[in-house]
Amino acid sequence: MSPRPRKASDEEVFAAAGRVIARLGPAQLRLADLAAEAGVTAGALVQRFGSKRGLLLALSERAASETGEVFAGLRAAHRSPLAALRAYGDCMAQMGESPGTLANFLAWLQLDLTDADFHRSVLAQARATRAALRGLIEAAVAAGELARGVDADRLARAVEVTLGGSLMAWAFYQDRPASIWVREDLEFLLVPWRPRTSEKGSGGKWCHSSFPRRK
Repeated sequence: MSPRPRKASDEEVFAAAGRVIARLGPAQLRLADLAAEAGVTAGALVQRFGSKRGLLLALSERAASETGEVFAGLRAAHRSPLAALRAYGDCMAQMGESPGTLANFLAWLQLDLTDADFHRSVLAQARATRAALRGLIEAAVAAGELARGVDADRLARAVEVTLGGSLMAWAFYQDRPASIWVREDLEFLLVPWRPRTSEKGSGGKWCHSSFPRRK
């Protein structure tokens, strides 16, 4: 008698989906690939999510709903708000682990931009991200890591633009690791707002499960 297939949690399935998307992109992803990655059957995924689209939409909605938790984890892992901000940049840079990985995440972005249901989720995630970035900037000002008088809303937006644009520019040049490229651009953005006596914080370890991490 064959053993009963194990039941993976939603978290395990979504983490597996993130890894497979990083390797294959959303268009090439098959439920069979995801099932193998998660250690379950494709039939079990269909029963739970209805279809590949249903699973990807659930992943998108989960990412949006967990944005606050992601930033809370970053903040808990770092005493310095500025170090937590850098750690978020490091997490974003993981999408540039390789040109192929970044291309696959850009394919996911295409889905976000062309499907209204996915766009609702990514918009909610973007708004929550900017609010969390603003909170880190305000905390950094209160801690003396950033100068008083900074417009936290505008700087949060600038951080969003810098991180996304840095990854895109890295894809063209690829002359050093994306993590270094992104960190350099983020530091350059922050320099005008740094008190001269402040020190740089360390990089981050706490990243969202949907970001692929090299073992």
